[in-house]
Amino acid sequence: MKKIFFTLIGLSLFLLPLSAQEDDLLSLLDDGEEETTEYVTASFKANRVINLHSLENTAAGVLDIKIGHRFGTLNGGFYELFGLDQASIRIGGDYGITNQLMIGLGRSSFEKTYDGFIKYKFLRQSKGKRNMPISAAFLATTAIQTLRWQNPDRENLFSSRLYHTFQLIAGSKINEQISLQFSPTLVHRNLVLTSEEENDVYALGVAGRIKLTKRVTLNAEYIYVLPDQIASEFQNSFSIGFDIETGGHVFQLHFTNSTSMIEKGYIAETVGNWGDGGIHFGFNVSRVFTLEKPKIK
Repeated sequence: MKKIFFTLIGLSLFLLPLSAQEDDLLSLLDDGEEETTEYVTASFKANRVINLHSLENTAAGVLDIKIGHRFGTLNGGFYELFGLDQASIRIGGDYGITNQLMIGLGRSSFEKTYDGFIKYKFLRQSKGKRNMPISAAFLATTAIQTLRWQNPDRENLFSSRLYHTFQLIAGSKINEQISLQFSPTLVHRNLVLTSEEENDVYALGVAGRIKLTKRVTLNAEYIYVLPDQIASEFQNSFSIGFDIETGGHVFQLHFTNSTSMIEKGYIAETVGNWGDGGIHFGFNVSRVFTLEKPKIK
């Protein structure tokens, strides 16, 4: 089932560029003026939808400092001030090496985890001389959990702390108001807690945004984990919220049932249940700094 799942996704991504190439060949037969290629921008306001990476990349020479914050769950009630007494934080930085290639590092308070990633956009949605209906990127991440060993006297392997994620991100800015993307994902965990869980977890993320005003969008994402891979107490991640752009900042305010802000956590280890109030209010704050001005050609 997993092989069929990813084969179908691969075929769809293969056929879409072929249809675009056919449009390019037909355009060569026209005798009009020479066209230029116009690349589509701002599919999303940031390079994250909420937890998931979006179609967007950090521009070349730009450093994007991100602070992610998740309060406790709403069902903590008044005693926990509906989650405000608790917090999980990730601080990180993303850097654009080129407009298509970016890297990032971060540290989360949840399980004291350090993470790094590389993301390469190999297709750019465009129209005009080159008609490409989608954007697509490949994401690879590694995370290292640094909690103290529960039993330090036994043989504990450093490799047991490692987690890896591989993700394809493909989607389109359908029009000025709506963007949609799909994210087939493989999460590999070197160590799992129970025999009920698989080391390799396959999932499909779906995300979209609706532009409400020039500076505000409504974002949502859902991550479906294929059956019989994770423990029964874990849930599929669902998040919804707003992006608010204010000059050099993007504020992302949202509700999510995921505590962790790295892939192995929010994809494979989400415990919150929307049905019983296991929901976190949270936010991401993004501030960009231009370290290297783009070269003028």
